[in-house]
Amino acid sequence: MNQKEGGPCAAVFDLDGTLIDSAPDMASAVNRAFVTHGLDATDPAVVAGLIGNGAHRLVADLLARQRIPAAPSDIEALTDAYLRCYAEAPVVSTTIYPYVAQDLAALKAAGWRLGICTNKPQALTHAVLAGLGIDHLFDAVRGADAVPARKPDPGHLRAVIEALGVDRAVYVGDTEVDEATAQAAGVPFRGVGWAAPGRLSVPEAERLARLSELLT
Repeated sequence: MNQKEGGPCAAVFDLDGTLIDSAPDMASAVNRAFVTHGLDATDPAVVAGLIGNGAHRLVADLLARQRIPAAPSDIEALTDAYLRCYAEAPVVSTTIYPYVAQDLAALKAAGWRLGICTNKPQALTHAVLAGLGIDHLFDAVRGADAVPARKPDPGHLRAVIEALGVDRAVYVGDTEVDEATAQAAGVPFRGVGWAAPGRLSVPEAERLARLSELLT
């Protein structure tokens, strides 16, 4: 995928589970919202396994796990409560995966343009990137509410690539949602080696051990 060999001159990344481990803060926020509304908290490990389809889907899935019937308006209200809780403390326990920051910097130094395609809301995405000190590495960021339709809709990924001003890119992610998005958009996909078990169809031997491998 080296640029000199005609490979992509841009890389677009999923955020949660790909560049950062944000599951602890997301679980804490959604559990605070649920408890405030008189509902049970969920094991953070279970919450982590449901991340990837956006806030609304996360709330709906957690309600379903508790066998709680909810009208669309109830899900919307609880999603809003969750996002408010999350915005209050977006980077308390969130960490960048090992070597990710330096590998992103290496890609940037090599002339690659870097983007983010995430189902996290736009404002929260910027807040998290800034809080972790890596916002300056990205040339285009598109959260779920910054596009007409979010992942796995291919238009989400294509919007990031267009914003980068490039003709080709590789998409890097950690879930089946990311794989499906790349496939639908006709974009090469690379899975990360630290993806949670069962969330990628890409064989482990073909996954990235480090993001810097995109340069080889």
